[in-house]
Amino acid sequence: MSTDAEPAHSPRSTPPPRPAHPPRTAPAQPSAPPPRPTAPPGFTPDPDTPILGVRAKVPFPRSTAGASGTRVPPRPLAPPRTEGLFADGGRRGRRRPPSRTAAAAATLVLGLGLLGGAAAGSWLGGDPDAPPSTADTYVHARSVWHSVPVDDLFPRSLRGKGEGPGGADRLWSRIAVAPDSSCGGGFDPLLAKALAPVGCKRLVRATYTDATSTSVTTVGLLVTTSGPTGMRALHQRFMTEKLDERTDLMPRAYAAKGTAAAGFGDDQRASWRIRILTDAPVVLYTVSGFADGRKVTDPQSAGEATQRGATSAPAQSGLGNDARSIADAIEAIFRRALSTVTETTS
Repeated sequence: MSTDAEPAHSPRSTPPPRPAHPPRTAPAQPSAPPPRPTAPPGFTPDPDTPILGVRAKVPFPRSTAGASGTRVPPRPLAPPRTEGLFADGGRRGRRRPPSRTAAAAATLVLGLGLLGGAAAGSWLGGDPDAPPSTADTYVHARSVWHSVPVDDLFPRSLRGKGEGPGGADRLWSRIAVAPDSSCGGGFDPLLAKALAPVGCKRLVRATYTDATSTSVTTVGLLVTTSGPTGMRALHQRFMTEKLDERTDLMPRAYAAKGTAAAGFGDDQRASWRIRILTDAPVVLYTVSGFADGRKVTDPQSAGEATQRGATSAPAQSGLGNDARSIADAIEAIFRRALSTVTETTS
């Protein structure tokens, strides 16, 4: 008779011992539920932990073979857990407090949101050298020429208060608008070569005459295909090499038939102005001359012809003032139109 038998008054008794091991005595646990017989050997079921209303996901270990070597599928409602799943190296069966799990998940979500926002900002920027606002402006600027009415881009009349020689007031009337076109024929070959690095998307032009119809001025907007980097490089070159003052780089006029500008050819060009914008893909220019078709032998840029003491024919006749003032007026109008288009489409 064995002396290790369990007392008769014990509330619960252990099943007969296995032959290979001595019998074991288990303390009474009246309130503990019986173990789940269907759990895979070596795993402890983990209760589901709700995080932000979504059932928490726990990675499944790579190996799920049971003691017999047969693969045991996981329970669908209680994914098993091993000690290798704990980032803090906790013991098997140790459970991370729900508060720490929720905090870790919230931190992960916040980090992914910040990274995603930064990536989206860089993708939407387009040109890597331009901030988003400049990139947007460039996109909208390329549509202004066909989305804004011609009377808004090239008004029928322009008034220049104090813009004439000696501070006299000037009034210019539009007499012709050229059909939008490519840049072919719009520039002398040498000027076309200088502008080639920024490309040409569209060229729009109009011609004005003064109140007495003695002078004519063509104004043009070359919409380029370049980005901010290319426009800045071209602007820097024109400024450094003073290309806007060279007489062999004068823009060509738009000589509309049946108007006061009908005889406005290459030999009649007297003064001009070229502006390379850097905040928009646009080259703005003007070129002025006499309406009677007279040939000009001493053309002078608007910057030189409007200096105090200038005595050239373009300076004394006010053709330099016409080229400068009309360029300034159309640039201001273009910028207002661009601002309106940008606000409307944003």
